[in-house]
Amino acid sequence: MTSGDELLKVLATLANPHRLRVLAALSGERNYVSRLARELGISRPLLQVHLRKLEAAGLVTGRAEVSEDGKAMKFYEVNPFTIELTPQAIEVAVRTLTVPEEKKGDV
Repeated sequence: MTSGDELLKVLATLANPHRLRVLAALSGERNYVSRLARELGISRPLLQVHLRKLEAAGLVTGRAEVSEDGKAMKFYEVNPFTIELTPQAIEVAVRTLTVPEEKKGDV
């Protein structure tokens, strides 16, 4: 079961077109950063920002490997996931949300 906080983190992570494109590109097979950046037409630094966010949300996993010619390469793959977004699932998730305390003067 996903907690409310986990659900918010995943939904916020997925609310970006670049990250959706990264997930789509990785859905068939794992890939390394440089090749993935070329395929998606974005810079490696920007791709790495999005990959870190996807990894923090538990949607992808990255592993460093050494190629045959001795180069360090970071490969990413999609972690299997399912998101059930129904009114009932949201009702259950809301019960576990961490709600920040209201500050004095907040309306």
